[in-house]
Amino acid sequence: MVRQIEDARNARSRRTRAALLSATRELLEEQGFEALTMAAVAERAGISRRAVYLHFASRAELVTELFGYLGKTEEIADSLQRVWGSPDAVAALDEWARHLARIHPRILAVHRAADRVRRDDPDVAAFWDRAMGNWRAGCAKLVDWLEREGRLAPGWAPAEAADLLWALMSFDVLEGLLTQRGWTPERYAEHMARLLRATFVAPP
Repeated sequence: MVRQIEDARNARSRRTRAALLSATRELLEEQGFEALTMAAVAERAGISRRAVYLHFASRAELVTELFGYLGKTEEIADSLQRVWGSPDAVAALDEWARHLARIHPRILAVHRAADRVRRDDPDVAAFWDRAMGNWRAGCAKLVDWLEREGRLAPGWAPAEAADLLWALMSFDVLEGLLTQRGWTPERYAEHMARLLRATFVAPP
């Protein structure tokens, strides 16, 4: 009986935590990080401000947890698994382009909100640095894979190739093509894969 009560409490706690993170994301997408306060999150989630602090000790912790929340709700790990499960490095590079097309349009609004204030908001700066660090690590992993298989194009130092691959993940590029030029995600993935092959892959 005690175990059942504890399980029910844990389930409620998880639901409340998820509701808070969902409310956080909604606020960011609608009003930006400037509007993100613990009181605003509590009001959006329909719970007391005190309850927010039972789950997140500070705004910084809430913003930090948002990173993992986006990863779960948008199934980023599953999308990346398609990249790392590719049969070879060149196929992985193609899948990387498809990963960007699958995931980045869905997280664009949050990252745009972060980009606006990250230079003045330490909480957001930490969120941004973590995201960019993960991106750069993924790029380095791809380039190292190409180099191990002898497929990295001549003239590239691996670190510089990873830097450029990281830069090509820019939300400016994505938003410009999808929003301003009217490309579909599928078209973006196709042409990004073509660009990455032409830039980083040596002929067989």
